[in-house]
Amino acid sequence: MAQQSQVRGRLTGKVAIITGAGSGIGRASALKFAAEGASVVAADINFRAVEDLVKSEKTRGRILPVAVDVRVSDQVRDLVKRAVEVFGSVNVVFSNAGIMRGGNVVDMPESHWDEVFAVNVKGAFLLGKHAVPVMRQAGGGSFIITASANSFYAESDIAGYCATKGAAMQLTRAMAIDHGPDRIRVNCICPGWIETPMALPFLDENPGGRAFAGRIAPLGRIGQPEDVAEVALFLASDDARFVTGAAYNVDGGWTVGMTKAVALI
Repeated sequence: MAQQSQVRGRLTGKVAIITGAGSGIGRASALKFAAEGASVVAADINFRAVEDLVKSEKTRGRILPVAVDVRVSDQVRDLVKRAVEVFGSVNVVFSNAGIMRGGNVVDMPESHWDEVFAVNVKGAFLLGKHAVPVMRQAGGGSFIITASANSFYAESDIAGYCATKGAAMQLTRAMAIDHGPDRIRVNCICPGWIETPMALPFLDENPGGRAFAGRIAPLGRIGQPEDVAEVALFLASDDARFVTGAAYNVDGGWTVGMTKAVALI
């Protein structure tokens, strides 16, 4: 097992797998979890995006970078196996890897539809398939899925993405029912506009996009990856020991302020 520095925090003694850890919400969560005492397996399809997470003295020995394509069952199985080999168990899974492809159902290429479902939905399914048995053996744990504000409300020209995020919420609820007796809590986080690489094309390339995304949230700003990481930390920790099947909006009030958004269009 890997050498670990002594850090006392809300996740001390826990082993966490985070997918999509190379940027945005996943990266912020990997750093947050490690700072709170977890041993973190930081997974991303782009290994170079996660390998520099171990450069800091604070994270060395606490973060293990791994390349994985969450669409491929054998790779996800090996990811979980690697976590057990290096850190001894798995207590927390944050299924965060996700992509967005634009288009309505007429314009969207079928290959893009398949791709977005493979990453956003099948990826979470495969993590559950391979990690839940290990978590069960460990006595339970926390399984977190990144859903979206689009789990509640649809937007134009991202039909496939909206469909996957609705599916992510329902998968969360089904897993919470199925695995609650195993002491495995399953919850999802529903971010609104967060300043991540996925959101940057809209925020920076559309005229007024950044200003508009900030105005439609009652809190008046675009979210930061760290805003979501704090909620993921809560759900991963024992502070959320009686929370399962829940969807946490982290959107600055975007979903409750939809009438405001419509008025601004």
